[in-house]
Amino acid sequence: MNHTRIGYTIGVASTALILIWIGIFKFTPTEAAAIMPLVQHSFLMNWMYKIGSTQGVSNFIGLFEIVTGTLLIASFWNKKAGLIAGYLTVIIFLTTLSFLLTTPGVWKIVDGVPVSEFFIVKDLAFLAAGFMVIGKNSPGK
Repeated sequence: MNHTRIGYTIGVASTALILIWIGIFKFTPTEAAAIMPLVQHSFLMNWMYKIGSTQGVSNFIGLFEIVTGTLLIASFWNKKAGLIAGYLTVIIFLTTLSFLLTTPGVWKIVDGVPVSEFFIVKDLAFLAAGFMVIGKNSPGK
């Protein structure tokens, strides 16, 4: 049994599933409103609200996530799709992790322990998956 291959497959497939699932959810008014404080305070993304509505920005982000998830799935058969997917995955999760630094109120002290919006911290694992996909699909691999 090849544990590395199984781990890679589960990691990439679950990252793709999450991206597609959350990407679809971005097309709802509930998620569009929920991400607004994160995107609004992001030096990387706040410009989007100058050219698009709350729902339009969320739809664009959702489409980007769906395309990335689809390319991650395609990476199992196509190295070029994999390389693109890997870079897009890294861009997505570096951006979302930046919310930990740019969004007011994300960090709190609870019973003396600093805590954050934990749903963002999980993106560290997805970021790692993106780098693994880049490594596996780079030319010469």
